[in-house]
Amino acid sequence: MPGSEARIDPRDETQKLEHALRAAGAIALKFFRGNVRSWFKSEDSPVSEADIAVDRFLREVLARPDIGWLSEESEDDLSRLEARRLYIVDPIDGTRSYLAGRPDWSIAAALVEDGRPVAAAIFAPTDDEMFVATAGGGASLNGRPLHATPGSSLRGARIAGPQRYLDRLAQAAPDIVRAPKIHSLALRLARVAEGRIDAGLASVHAHDWDLAAADLLVHEAGGVMTDASGNALVYNLHNPMHGALIAAGRDRHQAVLALMGDSRMGDSRTGDSWKQLS
Repeated sequence: MPGSEARIDPRDETQKLEHALRAAGAIALKFFRGNVRSWFKSEDSPVSEADIAVDRFLREVLARPDIGWLSEESEDDLSRLEARRLYIVDPIDGTRSYLAGRPDWSIAAALVEDGRPVAAAIFAPTDDEMFVATAGGGASLNGRPLHATPGSSLRGARIAGPQRYLDRLAQAAPDIVRAPKIHSLALRLARVAEGRIDAGLASVHAHDWDLAAADLLVHEAGGVMTDASGNALVYNLHNPMHGALIAAGRDRHQAVLALMGDSRMGDSRTGDSWKQLS
């Protein structure tokens, strides 16, 4: 796969992703709330003809010989591991919501270079919300600059994530506000960058395609997104799966991370820590 290392401009790549995702959103909306065919992949994960149509379109408009490709709905070509640059795509993030006719699904794509995203876009077609970010160039929503919420206090902090994580967090911080569940993980994390929620949690087994675009959005909005040990995520590894995650503004991230790392916050019945929760 990788060919010559042509120079790229991340700003141009962000614009390319934005245009591609808007067109892909139009394709997804043609199927939405219609009689769309769907079936199950392994591990009880749904997929629909809309996922496949969007994946096919994005590959046609984005893929190039010198850049690798990783998509939830494409067969994983491990020659991507040799590529310095890689497109990471989720054609429809939140397929269950999409099939149920709910609005909280999105299309996400990022260009990763040397394991980290440098250009990203997340599009929520039902609300016509386009989130974009460029490494070193900030993040925006429909042209409006994004900023993660400041501060470190968890009192009144709006936090979205798996119920079992919120239950555990509330043991130590009972004044948190449980934000309504956002089924698209990419969109949940984009809401952290937007400042609509103060922190977003993700359980184990999220994949590169769920995370790469949102990762850049959060960081370019002045926030931090790491695993439960405080480590930045690395993309395009052999196994594109990750552990528990926390995204928030810089100071609040540290406060939540400290609780996630506290062994006393594990499950008293099993001894499991946050990092082991699934």
